[in-house]
Amino acid sequence: MKRILMVATGGTIASMPETRGTGLAPELTGEELVGYVPQARGLCDLDIVQPMNIDSTNMRPSDWMRIAATIMDAYDAYDGFVVLHGTDTMAYTAAALSYLIQGSPKPIVLTGSQQPMANPFTDAKLNLYQSLLYATDDNSRDVSIVFGGSVIVGTRAHKQRTMSFNAFTSVNYPLPAIIRNDRIVREGREGMTITGSSVTPAQRAGHPRVYERLDEHVVVIRLTPGLGPGILDALGPGFNAVILETFGIGGIPEREDAHFGQAIFNWIDRGKTVVLTTQVSEEGLDLGVYEVGSAYANEPSILRGDDMTTEALVAKTMWALGQTRDPDEVAELFYRPVNHDRAVR
Repeated sequence: MKRILMVATGGTIASMPETRGTGLAPELTGEELVGYVPQARGLCDLDIVQPMNIDSTNMRPSDWMRIAATIMDAYDAYDGFVVLHGTDTMAYTAAALSYLIQGSPKPIVLTGSQQPMANPFTDAKLNLYQSLLYATDDNSRDVSIVFGGSVIVGTRAHKQRTMSFNAFTSVNYPLPAIIRNDRIVREGREGMTITGSSVTPAQRAGHPRVYERLDEHVVVIRLTPGLGPGILDALGPGFNAVILETFGIGGIPEREDAHFGQAIFNWIDRGKTVVLTTQVSEEGLDLGVYEVGSAYANEPSILRGDDMTTEALVAKTMWALGQTRDPDEVAELFYRPVNHDRAVR
């Protein structure tokens, strides 16, 4: 029987139904949550730790580091890991763990729920069970989210819905698996063994590449009609990198009263990092299509998010700047594919 470590961090799944008029807040411990799903103990030899019990709205990069450290401190003793987490920032945490613990031969699975575990109509029980099921499967590895019967790689998740049980979507990347009740379906084939994709015992005994530094001074700006480039000057003193969500496929305003190009290159001249992406969820960035983006298309000092999610861009930029401030080295780390975070071109 596989040994699994569950890392409980709070979230809606740990909240009790609202009775005090103050809104939901995490109350249940990891041990109490597993008590609602007795079938979980039959899947694996399960241990539970609780490094925090918070609403995921309050999750910070320092908490990502705590979760990663909790996993790595126990890495050799377990076959897989399940992180119980609130849904609001789960995609950010999944991306961050993908960069902090790269190429894990053992599965690191995040899950939570849209309704509290104690709610009579909750999705929490099945999500918890299926996450453990996926974590015990021989073909599972690296960081992923298991939610609503879908498996999403850790760098491609985006919370698309606030109430429905299928809360997350996979952006610009296919699902590696779906889970139907207690059966994992991979690559269109049912069953637990897929030829050529199994993780061998030797591979599972290996170690991931682990990183222990992030630079939290990263900000995301979404362009809106009429927003001026002065926002970059205002934010400059507090941040080392800006992720600019452009219009459409890569449109950046350049009017007589709004010279974004000058502001962007001034930011770079101050030794800071600029990442361009699109605020459109699907299909990604291509700066060369329109005149309003072409000035940045071949500028090596400007990093291009291509088809990555904003959640992954935030985590990856923090990770890259946590390792180096040399622009060429930052670019090399940024464009290096990690856990399917960007299309390989």
